[in-house]
Amino acid sequence: MFQFLLFCFTAGLTDLSALKMLDGPLTCNQPGLANCRINNCSDEHIVVPKMSAPTGPDSLNVEFWMGKRRLAPVLNVTWKIKPDSSMKALDGSQIKIIDQHTNQSLFVHFNYKLKHDNRLLYRDGSKWTFSLDEVEAEFFHTYMVTVFNLPEPEIGDYRKSKPITVPGCGDERLQQVQMCLENGSLWDHRMSTNVLTNNNIRMLSIVVTFEAPQYSEKYRVSILNSGILYSKNVSKENATSLNVTFEFELWQLKKCEISIMIQPFFRQCQNNCWGPTKTIDYCSYYPTRTCLIKVTVGLLLIGGCVACLLWRASHKDPLNTSLATAREQPQVFQVREKKRVLIIYSLDHPLYKNIVLKLCAFLMNKCGTEVVLDLLDSSRLGVLGKIQWLDCHKEQIEKSSAKILILCSRGVQAKWRAMCGDRQVFLREDARSTAGDMLTPSLSLLLPHFIQSTSFKKYIVAYFDGVSSEEDIPSPFNITVRYKLMKHFEDVFFRILDVEKHEPGRVKKVEGLSEDTYYLCPSGRALHDAIEAFRAYQLEHPRWFEEELLESLELEFEETSYKISKYPATFTNQITHCVLDPNQIISHHVQTNESDFTTDETKLYLSESLQTFPSMENM
Repeated sequence: MFQFLLFCFTAGLTDLSALKMLDGPLTCNQPGLANCRINNCSDEHIVVPKMSAPTGPDSLNVEFWMGKRRLAPVLNVTWKIKPDSSMKALDGSQIKIIDQHTNQSLFVHFNYKLKHDNRLLYRDGSKWTFSLDEVEAEFFHTYMVTVFNLPEPEIGDYRKSKPITVPGCGDERLQQVQMCLENGSLWDHRMSTNVLTNNNIRMLSIVVTFEAPQYSEKYRVSILNSGILYSKNVSKENATSLNVTFEFELWQLKKCEISIMIQPFFRQCQNNCWGPTKTIDYCSYYPTRTCLIKVTVGLLLIGGCVACLLWRASHKDPLNTSLATAREQPQVFQVREKKRVLIIYSLDHPLYKNIVLKLCAFLMNKCGTEVVLDLLDSSRLGVLGKIQWLDCHKEQIEKSSAKILILCSRGVQAKWRAMCGDRQVFLREDARSTAGDMLTPSLSLLLPHFIQSTSFKKYIVAYFDGVSSEEDIPSPFNITVRYKLMKHFEDVFFRILDVEKHEPGRVKKVEGLSEDTYYLCPSGRALHDAIEAFRAYQLEHPRWFEEELLESLELEFEETSYKISKYPATFTNQITHCVLDPNQIISHHVQTNESDFTTDETKLYLSESLQTFPSMENM
């Protein structure tokens, strides 16, 4: 095997993630080689007439591996020299590697002469096999590798090229790379739980046991029951196995089902590391108590049936069931207080953006809800900046009864995974938006508060059924209730109002918010049509989300194109809040040329925003 390495970088590339070679000794020894020497590396090279040039490489193979020192992924480039008479003209080979994410290049020049010995000239081609296996790569980057022999012909192309994408730590071939080890790639947690009752029907203990990996010194063990989170922090302190014990009185555990989570803090991922979860049923450890409850419930049911029969027998008119019918009918709930909700979402597609805008109009006009949305607060957002704008609303929500509605979609899940170390996500609509990606800073700001909260009543997690699915919900939100829109919209509305829908003996209901009736009002019909339009588009374009993803160069082009596009931002930039004074909106409408409004969304929002809370649509 011949290994002779010489490399150079294109001018001006000084980024720490630039393509580079691993340090190590260079060798230039192989039987049959002559004039083996080092030349200056350059993309420029001599070209000669086709008859005087050697043929191209016989084959090219590109792979990745973890390298000899296992510090980072390494590219392994192997090629063969075709054993024909053109070998006499061969002066060497050049390898060109381009990182398609950063457009950085690396050139490696192999300079050699093959001895003109007929006995060696036509031997097995495997003898003349060369390799380059010292180029350090980046996770989730795609590289284009090109190999050609020198000198090149003036006419014709003997080059061989091959792309390769380096995966993440989930690939078994890279799990022992140092960076992956420090992310817990080989952690075998062996998590187990044990419930101890100690013959006490009022108390129980839950013992969580797991193995402590090498690169994490701290852990947080949590137990979730009925929306209440109990957590304990524990340090490894040279131990290989850790035990964490939780003690509860039975009244603290509202439901039999308990979720147990372990969050490690590895060196690389810190607070964003994956951790195992487990669900147990503690009621199965109380058989005597469970049987007693079943017997009691059975006796109550029998007693209720007997009482019902006696009551019906004592009445002469069995057809008079008006009282029972009244008890069975839901109670119509009258909305008396206006609430505020901040909507967090991802700009996945123009049709999805239209759904979000129509939902805002429906919440304001049909439900009388005050909505906070970045698309409708661009002036203040531009002055404060993303983080300051989000932090301002977060503080207001914490001091009031307002809520945060998180609309999950393909983009939300993809951006969450990017925050956890997966490939970065650039969406076309983010590039076109003046504010850019608002979801990533929102998750960065809100998730720590969400995870550490003892109650999740401030947060509502939902998704539009038919255009999104439960798989689009990031893992931190799996510990709370997830709502389907518009099937569960009435439940979401009661969450916004901070009102219990179900009470003993009655169920509250708001007319016109069910899945079968919400589209009977104008704003509900607009929302229904927007959902159906995006659903139909997805059926016609199964790869719609991939088509919305941009590479870095496309991202810059989209951002530049949008700045000079024909769509004005005059109206949006004037809105300082989702709910404005009607006189201000009318005044602005008079001062603005109607032809400036180039989208139906803006026109619909203008007309719908003039409807104030006391005159909600058919409420």
